[in-house]
Amino acid sequence: MEEQPGYHATGRSAAIFAESYGNQVVRALTRASRAFLEAPGPGFAEHPLLLPRGLLFIARRDQLPHLDRLQREIGAAGPVRRAEPAEAVARVPILRRDYLAAALVDEAAMDVEVHALHQGYLKVLKAAGGEVVTGARATSLERAGGAWTVRTSEGDFRAPLVVDAAGAWADEVGALAGALRIDLTPLRRTCLVVPAPPGVAVAGWPLVIDAEEAFYFKPDAGRILVSPADETPSTPCDARPADLDVAVAVDRFTACCDIEVSHVQRRWAGLRSFVADRTPVVGFDPRAPGFFWLAGQGGYGIQTAPALSRLCAALALGEPVPEDLAALGVTEADLSPRRFATPDWPPAR
Repeated sequence: MEEQPGYHATGRSAAIFAESYGNQVVRALTRASRAFLEAPGPGFAEHPLLLPRGLLFIARRDQLPHLDRLQREIGAAGPVRRAEPAEAVARVPILRRDYLAAALVDEAAMDVEVHALHQGYLKVLKAAGGEVVTGARATSLERAGGAWTVRTSEGDFRAPLVVDAAGAWADEVGALAGALRIDLTPLRRTCLVVPAPPGVAVAGWPLVIDAEEAFYFKPDAGRILVSPADETPSTPCDARPADLDVAVAVDRFTACCDIEVSHVQRRWAGLRSFVADRTPVVGFDPRAPGFFWLAGQGGYGIQTAPALSRLCAALALGEPVPEDLAALGVTEADLSPRRFATPDWPPAR
């Protein structure tokens, strides 16, 4: 639809790889993606895809139950450990000591070179004979004779199988095909960049996330990227930041940190699209033969891409869940669009 690949969520990612982030299924997919991101193979990328970062979950005293629950959810075998406020302040010196009650440290969290990963996948696609057609919004999908015809502004395309990887527009594409409605909700997420304190080297700081995910911040090319972790429901669109969300981000950031923010150097927003259980939707639609869903990656699409793509390939070819994913507890039913056709959907919140 757009003039370039990765225009929306991919190009606006905060670019973190953290096995402690997301629900149980997302964490499993993330763990299964690490090996590829660490060693994608010859020719995929010129430079490493993962760079050391680390992650720090921080909590005020009133947030300690949230921190405890987070630690339980990640589990004893997970990558996090408890830390005292003194350690958190030593790692991120602008944190206010009187704000903190405790923290969790995830040393294994990494930065992801999103552009390099994306370009690597595009290169692999083209090497396999694939073609990327841009500026081609789908206007209709029709199935006849065992094949789909997708009509677009750049011509018609025919294939026995259609993969709906349309991001925030996935439900709209599904409707064109007569597929199930998965009630995908695009949620706006705001990011901004502010100057680092004068004379302070921030490059080695970890990503810092509030225990209730009310905000986060991380180093960004000598500056500091800040987000209020907003989740404002939106229609599918080219998202733009709201002034109020920018102000909230600055307020929450300065409440926990000893820093003055005189101005915002850059601001942007993106859409993170979720279904009700916050688990991606992967598999064939039960109503539309040959229509395959790949939607609802939320804020985890980059860090789960290697494992999720292997899972999609296997299921689309009628093969079982890859053994390494199955060993981590990932099942076809966890992600299947068939869950939207059951009487107990949506799940209780």
